[in-house]
Amino acid sequence: MMKRYLGTLNILLLLLCAAGSAWAKPADDMVRALNASVLRVTVNLPNGKQGLGSAVVIAKNEVITNCHVVTDATDVSVIVNGEPHAATAIKADWHHDLCMLTVDNLDAPVVNMGASKTLEYESSLFTIGYPDETKTPVNTYGVVKGLFPMDDSVIIRATTPFRLGASGGGAFDDAGNLVGIITLKSRGDAAYYYYMPVEWVQTLMRKPAQALGAKSEKPFWAMDIKQRPYFMQVVQPYLSQEWSTLLKVATQWVQTEPNTAESWFYLAAAEYATKDYDSAEAHFKQVLALNHQHSQAMEYLGKLAEKTAKVQQGLSRVAMLQPAR
Repeated sequence: MMKRYLGTLNILLLLLCAAGSAWAKPADDMVRALNASVLRVTVNLPNGKQGLGSAVVIAKNEVITNCHVVTDATDVSVIVNGEPHAATAIKADWHHDLCMLTVDNLDAPVVNMGASKTLEYESSLFTIGYPDETKTPVNTYGVVKGLFPMDDSVIIRATTPFRLGASGGGAFDDAGNLVGIITLKSRGDAAYYYYMPVEWVQTLMRKPAQALGAKSEKPFWAMDIKQRPYFMQVVQPYLSQEWSTLLKVATQWVQTEPNTAESWFYLAAAEYATKDYDSAEAHFKQVLALNHQHSQAMEYLGKLAEKTAKVQQGLSRVAMLQPAR
């Protein structure tokens, strides 16, 4: 019995190492070239203050940014080589927090579009944006850690961090294709970073333009907590170790989306924390059945294998100490 569990542990560790080896830093020349396609956005607000964001050039005289960057703006400018260029029209998808701006005479290279739906866990990503008040683009590097099905695409969670001001910037795969738009992060030091998919950008490109200043609506992530997607509802209880709350929300998520690996992962994590190890093991295995690259599920199964091996070892020692009859 002991050999079987130790063997399982070794296999899980090998799988984990394999999953972690997918990251690769892209070529510096490619990143520098793409930096020219991500621009600073400035907005003037009715209260006299100025807001900042980022945008990606996706077509001739067209850039994509987040709607929350331009909400309530009296005017919007995109900075190219230090010069402001006024936005003249907007295509808005308020629900998904994506706004496309028309900027006449925009002299900046257009990015290549990738596909968010074909990404895999542990795939390499890098971002380009203008956090804080930086005047030059900032790059961050990481890997995909979550893919959440929503409205015919997937929202991306990755380890690539970003700060205020980078909203509307781009997330790129290791071939330099745009796969996501920097949008939001969870609260706290152990933040989760989320990106809207390019499929929604491509849908928005086919919509008619409207004048700037159109009435805005709340994005899905700004709704009341119970109206938000389950992948957002589970984050705070998971990070703050509120296991009973996580168990309740994750159970509802599994019932609603039984084919989503992440729903089973958070249910299993809550079960593991509450020492329901048999259920946790079964459900972590369900995660891997749906997504064999889920490194966090592998880590938990490794912990369960260690616990089982220790129990078996302890039972063997007790048996050895029993007097012969």
